[in-house]
Amino acid sequence: MHLNPYGEYAVLMAASLANDWPADRAGIEQRTRDFGMTMTFPVDPRDHARTREVLDDWLRIVDARTATERAALLNVQMASAAAYPRLTDHDGEGWHLHYRDEDDTLPHVLRAVIAVGTSLHLVTRGMGRLGRCAAAPCTNVVADVTRNGRQRYCSVRCANRDAVRRHRARRS
Repeated sequence: MHLNPYGEYAVLMAASLANDWPADRAGIEQRTRDFGMTMTFPVDPRDHARTREVLDDWLRIVDARTATERAALLNVQMASAAAYPRLTDHDGEGWHLHYRDEDDTLPHVLRAVIAVGTSLHLVTRGMGRLGRCAAAPCTNVVADVTRNGRQRYCSVRCANRDAVRRHRARRS
């Protein structure tokens, strides 16, 4: 059994952002809170566009054709977002580690969290546990967090639509 909540929440957050891109910076921050991030970030008017760049870089990892290509892209992402690990007790929630500087921007922190989380997710669950929905024409990201490693669809709706399509193709 593989238990890796940091990898799981980070890759699911990235998939959520990629599949339903927020209209503004506030939407991005809300999504990070929805996935358990509690920190606040200094505001920069370029945060929305720069976070989109982070997601676009991550989508290259999602679409990588081989494990070797995926690993190389992730290594570049992690190197570009490297920071000292440090103990912190912000928000009075108890001491824990952060892998970032205190004044890092929202896009920089998301690049680090998403790259490291995706790496942890893939090395603990399998390098093939990230991809696109198998129900054409859907192109949503699928981060497979199932026990059996067989998740191919982004939603039950896409899975059902594809099953109906296959059933009708067999009958004709």
